[in-house]
Amino acid sequence: MYLIVVGAGGIGSAIIDLAVHDRHNVVVIERDPKKAEGVTRRYDVLVINADAASADILREAGAERADALIATTHDDATNLMVIAAAGDLGVPTIVSVVNNPEHTELFRRLGAHVMENPDVIVAGYLYHSAWHPRVRDFVALPGGAQVFRITLNENSPLAGLSLREAGKQGVIPEGLLIAAVERDDELIIPSGSTVLQAGNTLTVFTKGHIPGSVIEGLTG
Repeated sequence: MYLIVVGAGGIGSAIIDLAVHDRHNVVVIERDPKKAEGVTRRYDVLVINADAASADILREAGAERADALIATTHDDATNLMVIAAAGDLGVPTIVSVVNNPEHTELFRRLGAHVMENPDVIVAGYLYHSAWHPRVRDFVALPGGAQVFRITLNENSPLAGLSLREAGKQGVIPEGLLIAAVERDDELIIPSGSTVLQAGNTLTVFTKGHIPGSVIEGLTG
C-alpha cells in the first residue's frame, strides 16, 4: 500500500511505525523541521518538510498514485484543506483526526473517514474505568451507543442462564446486546441457547447509557 501520513506527532508517528512494520510504502509530510528530521533518522521513508495544505505538496508526495492518506494534525483547518485537496487528486481512501466534534459532519461531507480526537477518547476511557471498575475496554460510539467487556462473577444473575432465559426473565436490560462470550480462551458468537457461566467475559453492546448499578448487578 502507498500511504501518505500528514503530521508526525504522537498519532502520526504511531501510524508510521505500524505502516513501516507492515512494509508499506510510506511518505510523511511534516512542517516542523525537528519532527521531520526525527522521522528521517528513525525510518527509511520519504519525508517532505512542508505544509501539506497544498495540492502541489500532495502531488510531490505522490497523492495521485496513493492508496490512502491519513491526516493527523491537531489543527482541523489544516486537516480539512488536506482532505479536500486529496479528494481532488483522487486519493481513494482518506482518513482524518477530528479535533472538534462539531466539525465531524463537514469532514464526512468531504469524503473522509473520521476519527475523534484520541485525547478525548482516552479521557473518556479513563473516566469510565474509574467510575465503573468492572468494565473493561470501554468504547463510546456515535449516538450514545457503547461497547465494553465485563466478566461474570459466581453471584451474577446471568450465570447458569441461557441468553434466551435471561431475556425472558428480564435479567438482560432492554437495549443491551451480548455480542460475544469468551470462555477458556475460546471466543463464542452466542445464540439464544448459549448458557453463560461464571468467569465468562462478555462483549456487550448498548444503544445508550447503562447505569453503573445495572452493570454491577449483571457482573455480580
